[in-house]
Amino acid sequence: MGQVVAIEHLTLDGVYQAPAREDEDRRDGFDLGGWAMAASAPEMQHVIGARMGSSWSLLAGRVTYEDLAGFWPKQPANPITDALNNAEKFVISNTLAEPLAWENSTLLRGDGAEAVERLKKQHDKRLVIFGSGALVQSLVQRKLVDEFVLQVHPVVLGKGRRLFAEGSPFTQLKLIESVPVSTGVVILTYQ
Repeated sequence: MGQVVAIEHLTLDGVYQAPAREDEDRRDGFDLGGWAMAASAPEMQHVIGARMGSSWSLLAGRVTYEDLAGFWPKQPANPITDALNNAEKFVISNTLAEPLAWENSTLLRGDGAEAVERLKKQHDKRLVIFGSGALVQSLVQRKLVDEFVLQVHPVVLGKGRRLFAEGSPFTQLKLIESVPVSTGVVILTYQ
């Protein structure tokens, strides 16, 4: 049975929206994109890689999938590029059409949480989610996320989409790892 691992960049006030680039996600007029880049550090990749393990597949919602698929296939070969391009990818969307352009991508239609619930039963690898906040929120509602790897940045934005928005169900988590990074980011892993 597969496990769902949500890997997220978060601000201290819980915002996950557009951590990497200014133009990454402007929904709702968000104009603070790229907020995570100042605190990025190589040791973060090592911690995240260890949490992902060697046997994993990518699970993404449409917005994140389109963003990743528009970027990674065009990058020069390196361990991260190769890992993402070669990984099996599952995409939750009712608006995308097959065939999906990024190699090794499978479209899952219908209710996202139901599709992931079925996938967890059939899949033996870790299902890793980067971003895809709306997907993560729907999975939290159904208690389908097994592990959260939260890269908490020392910044407060005061606006933006929050991962644990109002209406999230009460959820008791267990801290299994806490790794401070030289830039002030703390990587917290919860099950």
